[in-house]
Amino acid sequence: MSSNGSEVHVIRHDLPPHAWRKSSFSDDTDPNCIEMQPTEDRLIAIGDSKDRPRGAFTLSPHAWATFVHSIRRSQGSYQPLA
Repeated sequence: MSSNGSEVHVIRHDLPPHAWRKSSFSDDTDPNCIEMQPTEDRLIAIGDSKDRPRGAFTLSPHAWATFVHSIRRSQGSYQPLA
């Protein structure tokens, strides 16, 4: 692993189910969403809400911030397929 703080660290399976937070862009009727939770070791876990047994990726806070920034920046240029 590099020391730049932007790498994916590991897949985790030991995360508490009550700590997941759903994106504010997801509604309660859509089962397809990505959820996140901070971990005790100061990483950010990202998991698939409909397939939690597969585990979750953990990212450094810097990698998480870069990911969120990229999503927000691309929202203005998103064009749905017709």
